[in-house]
Amino acid sequence: MEKKKPKSLMALFWGVFTVSAFTFGGGFVIVTFLKKKFVDELGWIDEAEMLDYIALAQSTPGSIAVNAAILLGWNTMGLPGMLTGVLAAVLPPMIILGVISMFYVVFASNRAVSLVLKGMQSGVAAVIIDTVLTLGQNVIKEKSALHIVLMAAAFVAAFFFRVNVILLIGAALVIGLAEAFFVRNQQRGGGKA
Repeated sequence: MEKKKPKSLMALFWGVFTVSAFTFGGGFVIVTFLKKKFVDELGWIDEAEMLDYIALAQSTPGSIAVNAAILLGWNTMGLPGMLTGVLAAVLPPMIILGVISMFYVVFASNRAVSLVLKGMQSGVAAVIIDTVLTLGQNVIKEKSALHIVLMAAAFVAAFFFRVNVILLIGAALVIGLAEAFFVRNQQRGGGKA
């Protein structure tokens, strides 16, 4: 693993700002960008931490990008980091929406803009597939039958049966808590023997 690069508010700001500026297609796209910037490039967090941040960001109200920036900023540099992360996550969409709203009539009827947006949808799909494959490989590498079955069941429930994602997150939370409770009790029981 590469050496961690020094943490600074400016690096946090520009990292989150660029991630936010290029995250088209919803919150799930942010996972790949966050991993590349803060895990692979800067080495501030490891992949497990990043996955925890994304799980928490997704399960709390609000934008996944802003929630992830809050968690990343807080856990790397405390309150100043959290405030910097939020500002950096919110600025790009505000700037982009401000510009678009000024020229909405032109953009709405422009065929070239429409085609560009269609092309961006393809790019977003590719990024999401890359993220799913990368994170899925990590779950499989753990060799935990429970996690693999849970991942497959969540996919089937969401994709084929259109089960609400909130219900899937809630079920995964309950199963994760039960697993943690079981493991903790196993360790306590094993330590006494």
